Amino acid sequence: MKKLFKNYTYEFDKNEKRLLINFCKQAIKQMESDNRFFPDVRAYSSIIDKLNEPAENVKLTKDELTRLTVQLKENIKFLKKKMETSWFLKKWLYKSLYQQYQNILATHFSD
Repeated sequence: MKKLFKNYTYEFDKNEKRLLINFCKQAIKQMESDNRFFPDVRAYSSIIDKLNEPAENVKLTKDELTRLTVQLKENIKFLKKKMETSWFLKKWLYKSLYQQYQNILATHFSD
């Protein structure tokens, strides 16, 4: 049976927060020049503000959570494709980032 209400409160450690903040900043940089992505930019800005708060728990809205998980999944696919075609050093760098994103997705955002 599907849960009626879902808890969107997450507890990230310091490294996960830093990684997600950098991830959201990169997403904003890519989308801010196009007005079609204004809702996305606003959602990622809100996520950054919430992650920068000193509170231990981070409360995300359903919209923020959806955008973040979809973008994380797309980034993981992209990194996996890049790792398959890259040389050793680039593959090593991509693999580190790939594993960090995988861990965050599996730990916090899995169904």
